[in-house]
Amino acid sequence: MLSENVTGGHQTVTVKGVLALITARGGSKGLPRKNLLFAGGKPLIAWTIEAALQSDVIDHVVLSSDDEEIMETANAWGCEVPFRRSIELASDTATSMDVVLNALEQLRGYEYVVLLQPTSPLRTSADIDAAFALLQSTGAPSCVSVCEVEQSPHWMFRLMKGGKLERLLPEDSGATRRQDLPPVYILNGAIYIARVDWLLKSKDFLGEGCIAYRMPKERSVDIDNAEDLEAFRRKIEMK
Repeated sequence: MLSENVTGGHQTVTVKGVLALITARGGSKGLPRKNLLFAGGKPLIAWTIEAALQSDVIDHVVLSSDDEEIMETANAWGCEVPFRRSIELASDTATSMDVVLNALEQLRGYEYVVLLQPTSPLRTSADIDAAFALLQSTGAPSCVSVCEVEQSPHWMFRLMKGGKLERLLPEDSGATRRQDLPPVYILNGAIYIARVDWLLKSKDFLGEGCIAYRMPKERSVDIDNAEDLEAFRRKIEMK
């Protein structure tokens, strides 16, 4: 049984366990109100809330938002909303790490934090549990989700003055076929996990010792604009 300690004007929760933090500000510019737009019969943010609630390793699922409607919607889907994000932390200049650190100041005592962004709706509870298991089995301080990319930087160039091409990477791999190139991965934005004590010092999920949890491309959906949302809707309708 987890214990909570709520004090003062801010709710300070003292818990030993795993915190899932869902970040969703109201001022999205690429796709206005995207966290509340419906796909598959529910608001976009609900996909992430459900995955977090179904996880076997997460103890509390908490929202960080500045928007009343998002807060009410998240709460209706079972997410805790113990505080409201400040205007400063909902600005275009505030970083995700600023938001995470602010939440950890108010929600103290957790051993691990799992950052889950609503723009990655196809990350599953099994993905969260597997990434956490990888973190623990390796003893790494953090774990982030990645997926393989088709376009390799080994065949990418910068366009210099006068139209001259310059290789993006300093050395040619020597490969003449795509299948001969080494696999390359990018962050897919779905899962970020870290030990809280380590993260408070490093202030970066990608600090030294971070390991990767590989996710398939079909679940590495990242919704940033209207085209992404429509593609997601078509994808889930085909299932």
